Amino acid sequence: MASAGWLARTKLAAATAPTSLPPAMALARDALASVTEFRPLRRDVGIFTGRGGTIGWLAGMDALAVVDTQFPDTAGVCLLGLPGRAGRTVDVVFNTHHHADHTSGNPVFKPAARTIVAHANVPKLQFAAAERAERDTNVSSWARLDKQVYADNTFTEVWRRQLGDETITAEYHGTAHTSGDVSILFEKANVVHLGDLVFNRAYPVIDRASGGSIRHWVTALEDITANYPVDAIYVFGHGNPKFGVTGRRDDLLVLRDYFSAILDYTQKGIAAGEPKEKIVALENFPGFEDFHLPLPNRLASNLSAAYDELTEKKA
Repeated sequence: MASAGWLARTKLAAATAPTSLPPAMALARDALASVTEFRPLRRDVGIFTGRGGTIGWLAGMDALAVVDTQFPDTAGVCLLGLPGRAGRTVDVVFNTHHHADHTSGNPVFKPAARTIVAHANVPKLQFAAAERAERDTNVSSWARLDKQVYADNTFTEVWRRQLGDETITAEYHGTAHTSGDVSILFEKANVVHLGDLVFNRAYPVIDRASGGSIRHWVTALEDITANYPVDAIYVFGHGNPKFGVTGRRDDLLVLRDYFSAILDYTQKGIAAGEPKEKIVALENFPGFEDFHLPLPNRLASNLSAAYDELTEKKA
C-alpha cells in the first residue's frame, strides 16, 4: 500500500509539474507511462525499479541517499518521487559500477546531490566506455562522452559515513562483474545493495574488457556472504522476473555455484581438447535452468568468458 501510494504521488507530481522543468526532468513525465515503482524494504530503505539497474534509496528524516541512477528518464522519475524528499538535497549518490544502465542518470541527480561516490576505477572505466560509444553511430546520445557525469568522490577499499541515524558503508571486494563493483550496506536497516554483483537467477554479464573475472567474482560473493549479516536483505542489479531483484544470502550462493559450475565445465572441455566453439554451444546450463531467459541468452558469452579466463596467458 505504501509503495502504491508513493507511485501515485509520483504520477501526480509529474502531472502537475511546471512546463519549465529541465529537459531531463521533463523526460521523467513521459517515462511514467512505463512501469516504475518505489518499494520500501526495511526501516527507511527501499528500492526503485524502472529501466536499468535497480536503484536503492534511503529516505530518512535527516538523510537522503541513492544507489545507482539508471537512465535520464527514469532517474527523473526517481528524483521527483523520492519518498519524503520535498526538494531536499540528496546527501550522497552512489554508483555501484560504471555501466550505462547504472550511471546514465548521473546528470539528473548531480544538481540535486552533494556528492557522487564510486570506486576509484569507476570514472576511468566510464570514460573508456563512453569513448567506445563515440565510435558507434547507433548509440543513444546519453552514452556519449559529452553526456557523462562522473563520481567526484572515490575510494579504493572502504567508504563509511553516518547519515542521520543511518550508517552507510561502501566496500570494494576486488574484481568481479567489472574491476569497480562495490557493495553498499545500510547498517541499521540491514539492507545490502550489490549492484551487478548479483544477477538473480539470470545469466550475468561478465565484463572482461573492464577487468571482470569469474574466479574473483566467486571470491567476492563468498566474502560478502561470510562478512555481512545472515538476515540481511540483498538488493540485486537485475533479476529473473520470477525471482525478483531482492533476496537473501542463499541467492548469492546460487550465483557462486553457477560460476563454479561453468568454470568446471569449461576446464573439462579444454582438458579434453574440445574447441571453444563446441564448449560455448549450450542453450541452457544443466542444473541452472532458472537462469535461462530467451532474450538475451548470455550463456554462450558466459562460457566464452570462462574459456578466455582459463586459457589467458599470464604476463
